[in-house]
Amino acid sequence: MASKQSEAVRRHWTAARLAMIRPDAEHPDNESWGDLTAEPRGVDYIEVDAGGLPAMWLVPRHCVQDRVLLCLHGGGFVGGSIYTHRKMFGHLAKAAGVRALIVDYRLAPAHIHPAQVDDATDAYRWLLDQGIDPAHIAFTGDSSGGLLAITAQLRARERGLPLPAAAMPFSPWTDMEVAGESYQTNQDKDPFFYSETVRMLAATFLGEGGDPRDPLASPLHADLAGLGPIYIQVGGDETLLDDARMLDEHARKAGVDVRLDVFPGMQHTFQMAAGRAPEADDAIGRMAGWVGPRLGL
Repeated sequence: MASKQSEAVRRHWTAARLAMIRPDAEHPDNESWGDLTAEPRGVDYIEVDAGGLPAMWLVPRHCVQDRVLLCLHGGGFVGGSIYTHRKMFGHLAKAAGVRALIVDYRLAPAHIHPAQVDDATDAYRWLLDQGIDPAHIAFTGDSSGGLLAITAQLRARERGLPLPAAAMPFSPWTDMEVAGESYQTNQDKDPFFYSETVRMLAATFLGEGGDPRDPLASPLHADLAGLGPIYIQVGGDETLLDDARMLDEHARKAGVDVRLDVFPGMQHTFQMAAGRAPEADDAIGRMAGWVGPRLGL
């Protein structure tokens, strides 16, 4: 049974849905998404220019300086920012005992695919240019950011860059064709991500004439062979459940070391309730425990 604290995530998505169908309804703005997360203590935030991208270092007290999480925020490629997600990724960085860099990539509809994957790849190149060993970098991200945690590796490979040590996508949006059965089976449990909503977001992201089967937009159609270990988390009640399952299956077939954890009763990106909900704290702890050995800690 979901905790009382985790219900705040459901209320957030319910309010977001109401705002879509009733523009006159009172609803939270984009930046209030971060209000779900408690402030992690002992984490400094330092804004930087990461090769032309607005970015923020998240630096926990007494952390290891030469291991880095590259953090890619969610928001359907139309919202989210380094500010909405700084606290949540701050909890993860603190639990892992490493630095994290969260970046703002360009958003749709002003900038369509592949602008976002290019920005994420440029942020990775910037980290490498700072002297960070690729074996000491892990990608992570939620929802659309979870997609980028995979596709930015594919773009990096195209550009001849060394691949990072690992990736941790959670509630990843991986299928631009919106084909997962969980859109039907979880329809009455997920208050926001109805299939028509996700199709609208996909069309906005891809732009007119965009290919939903482009491997850099839908990694389910990509060659994932050679990627480092992947740890996927997903909520059991979200309609994007099958996006996570299909990524897990596709990566396994490519010979990638994959772990998938499904959290019963949880909503999309429930980890945003870190510091408040026990399920979110458990998930963050699992991520931190998993990534440490992959970064050589």
